[in-house]
Amino acid sequence: MSRILSAVAWPYANGPRHIGHVAGFGIPSDVFSRYMRMAGHDVLMVSGTDEHGTPILVQADKEGVSAQELADRYNRVIVEDLTQLGLSYDLFTRTTTRNHYAVVQEMFRTVHKNGYMVERTTMGAVSPSTGRTLPDRYIEGTCPICGYDGARGDQCDNCGNQLDAIELINPTSKINGETPRFVESNHFFLDLPAFVDALGDWLRTRTAWRPNVLKFSLNLLDDVRPRAMTRDIDWGIPVPLEGWEDNPTKRLYVWFDAVIGYLSASIEWARRSGDPDAWRQWWNDPEALSYYFMGKDNITFHSQIWPAELLGYDGKGARGGAPGAYGSLNLPTEVVSSEFLNVEGKQFSTSRGRVILVRDMLARYQPDALRYYISVAGPETQDVDFTWAEFKRRTNDELVAGWGNLVNRTASMVHKNFGEIPAPGQRHPVDEALVAEVTTAFGRVGELVGAHRQRQALQEVMRVVGEANRYVSETEPWKLKTDPDRLATVLHTTTQAVSDLNTLLAPFLPHSAQAVHEALGGTGTFSPQPRIEEVTDLDDDSRHYPVITGDYTAVRGTWQPKAIVPGTKVDKPTPVFTKLDDAIVEEELERLRQG
Repeated sequence: MSRILSAVAWPYANGPRHIGHVAGFGIPSDVFSRYMRMAGHDVLMVSGTDEHGTPILVQADKEGVSAQELADRYNRVIVEDLTQLGLSYDLFTRTTTRNHYAVVQEMFRTVHKNGYMVERTTMGAVSPSTGRTLPDRYIEGTCPICGYDGARGDQCDNCGNQLDAIELINPTSKINGETPRFVESNHFFLDLPAFVDALGDWLRTRTAWRPNVLKFSLNLLDDVRPRAMTRDIDWGIPVPLEGWEDNPTKRLYVWFDAVIGYLSASIEWARRSGDPDAWRQWWNDPEALSYYFMGKDNITFHSQIWPAELLGYDGKGARGGAPGAYGSLNLPTEVVSSEFLNVEGKQFSTSRGRVILVRDMLARYQPDALRYYISVAGPETQDVDFTWAEFKRRTNDELVAGWGNLVNRTASMVHKNFGEIPAPGQRHPVDEALVAEVTTAFGRVGELVGAHRQRQALQEVMRVVGEANRYVSETEPWKLKTDPDRLATVLHTTTQAVSDLNTLLAPFLPHSAQAVHEALGGTGTFSPQPRIEEVTDLDDDSRHYPVITGDYTAVRGTWQPKAIVPGTKVDKPTPVFTKLDDAIVEEELERLRQG
């Protein structure tokens, strides 16, 4: 048994999230976490809404509300959406808690004390019309290194190099198209060059990473320079140093504080659990494992910036130093980055209305239909295209006609012929073959999910579903009424296969897994779901907010075949999955066209 931290990327709270977002961070992390719990491991899955930075201010201005009001609104929307999708967080919180502020400031103070925060004067971008600082990511231009037109002010996604906004050729503001004005300003920079050796040594031990993620991360070391960790902005966490903390226009960089959220959320979870030091089992124990889930645009922050912050806190860079109050903190075991999910041949674009919001998707379709599509056809190692025609096809042909049909006809035949799960007679070789096929799938599928090859894992389960359907067709139980012993054996074997296949599918399809469990006469919680709790800020009684949490202990150690119990009553079933009408494709395409 291992302790496993599932560190899930923090969705930004400037608006509702679309299905491309959850394809990158949400569903892959949940499938992994659910499987690891079932395999017997002690999992801590944490995240929350990222609520600082200029984009929040820009959106708040558009909507005529304060930054906190905007963050409060979309925090709740995102919490509701992710809960409905079934993402099994132990704690999903937010970055505007006093606990998060305290953890971030402790990290900054210790990294600074160890010598890795260097003060220097830099040229910052300002909007000529508003006087507001423009964050690097809100400035675009031509990359001075590779010539890519569309590089951002912090990095070029084409060549992967870190940039400063002032280096861009023909820079413009993404907010209003202005040419930014550059002015002098003092800031603290994280001394990334002091970590090159330590980062390189660590990355070269990460042989199990997805090759594209590891290659990108190693290439980042070729051009490492200090990176600003403070900003000229009034919305964010104050810089916890004398002469800085009372300055209303200086705040910590949103990406400095957001990645620390994995630690602060773990600490908040521990404090709420009644054991304030429980988080240390995942962060201080070198035997604990940690997996970070995100889209490919965030690799830099998780394979370079966050590890450098951790090394700086531990005093393990070129300048030495000593850990702070949190002790020596574990580096990531793996950065699990997905590629992008596009829609109907084009990139998602909220500004152009080319978007499928999670909330809208779940209002019209079953959450497991979306989870299935993303798991079996998502952007695991390359960009992929979501199309409504393919969503309908996979739902109808694979979920409804494949798995759903197997469940429905199995329960129907058991109910009609026996009313309960029958006791088996003498098994034939064909029966033994199916049982063996399903049993050995646990090892194969578990190994694939554990290696973040979820597409292949789900394809393997569905292959065995096909074998079970073939078994039913070959044994023809509907023709065995004159041979009740053989009928009982065939239906017992089929029910056993369906029950175990349901266990194999539970990490991918948690909502329907519960329904299938009940269709076979099962009682109690088979597939735990997250819940929303309204809580009070641990350090500020005036602040209240929703969190996602849940009790998932019931599934610990259930990743194995489990014998069904003859005599268990089976009622007439209802379909688990909803078949989609052909008309939905054109209806959804029209919604996209209308924006």
